[in-house]
Amino acid sequence: MAFEGLSSRLQETFNKLRGKGKVSESDVNEAMREVRLALLEADVNFKVVKDFVNKVKEKAIGKEVLKSLTPGQQVIKVVNDELTQLMGGTQSKIALSSKPPTVVMMVGLQGAGKTTTTGKLAKYLQKQNRHPLLVAGDIYRPAAIKQLQVLGEQIKAPVFTMGDKTSPVDIARGAIEYAKAQHLDYVLIDTAGRLHIDEALMDELKQIKEVTKPDEILLVVDAMTGQDAVNVAESFNNQLEITGVILTKLDGDTRGGAALSVKAVTGTPIKFAGMGEKLDALEPFYPDRMASRILGMGDVLTLIEKAQANIDAEKAKELERKIRKAEFTFEDFLNQMEQVKKMGPLDELLGMMPGMNKVKGLKDMQVDEKQLARIEGIIRSMTKEEKQKPEIINSSRRRRIAKGSGTSIQDVNRLLKQFEDMRKMMKQFGQMAQKGKKKKKGFKFPFLP
Repeated sequence: MAFEGLSSRLQETFNKLRGKGKVSESDVNEAMREVRLALLEADVNFKVVKDFVNKVKEKAIGKEVLKSLTPGQQVIKVVNDELTQLMGGTQSKIALSSKPPTVVMMVGLQGAGKTTTTGKLAKYLQKQNRHPLLVAGDIYRPAAIKQLQVLGEQIKAPVFTMGDKTSPVDIARGAIEYAKAQHLDYVLIDTAGRLHIDEALMDELKQIKEVTKPDEILLVVDAMTGQDAVNVAESFNNQLEITGVILTKLDGDTRGGAALSVKAVTGTPIKFAGMGEKLDALEPFYPDRMASRILGMGDVLTLIEKAQANIDAEKAKELERKIRKAEFTFEDFLNQMEQVKKMGPLDELLGMMPGMNKVKGLKDMQVDEKQLARIEGIIRSMTKEEKQKPEIINSSRRRRIAKGSGTSIQDVNRLLKQFEDMRKMMKQFGQMAQKGKKKKKGFKFPFLP
């Protein structure tokens, strides 16, 4: 997960400050030394680190901070605010032209994930009730056109191509005319990349820019390349005046230095972050939410948005009723697993919950996706009646289920025991909730907000 090392280092540093009734200037200086080292280890640009530490130190040693009732928390607030500003301050939304179509040039080096990201962006726009056109402007990379066509089929978006014999400039020009005729409101031009920045690449991109007059020039960079990602962003910005950056593979970079450096070095906002391989794994980049996650404060808003987008409200109501009535079955359990999986990797979801990093055993926990697959296999090997009434599963049925799921009888026994324990606990919660309703208004169900 992004910022893993930085997050643990910063949280460790600030835990020392939180426990102090008074914080002196030397305490702040010592904390800032740790912050500086943590940022450098996270591959953040040296100049960015220097400026950041100086800004934080200047604000943190002010009288209103050191003489406040909670000086440790005030220092952490200063760091949180400065981290947010470092990454752009506020979310920067994708442009929307007053005169459709909105033209977006996708640029970047080969291997950064530009074509896939173009498909992901189209999928994101569709969720906003937009109608994007994918444009196959990369005529040099073998199978680039076919790759975009496959992505278009997957998300049911039109793909404009004129083959690999027409110039990218003419393709871009033709695509805009096509979009106007078909009343499509976004044109996403997938341009060619190179393994390195050269004059021929930039000349072609400048020509496309001149002809299409794009509303956005989005640079796609691989977050895992660290400082190289920042250098690439700076070079492209100098030549093309990019309007935004999309960081791919941010979920795979445990350091996250590119995300913290690119805005400060180029002055260009990060607009989206690629958080996985699936086509819906492109998220708007929120500097404040990312800063909160780095400092271990969670990211409840993103978690809620993921839940709202992926969890069926009617099914959730029915589940609540079943829990209250102690009617929760293996079918319900399987259904919940499927809905949660749509939200993303479980360890990522846990990281969005405030304070989870402090829960013993969870900080370094790796969610075993294979174990979840085994559980799913066991449940799917049950008959409908067995899912509804697990108490009927005798020894012969257990052997059959184990054989059908490719697991052991011990695995089946363990799951049945855990499920029974869970049902007992849910029954207790349901009874507590019922009692609560009879009490004075304002009683809240345990553990719920």
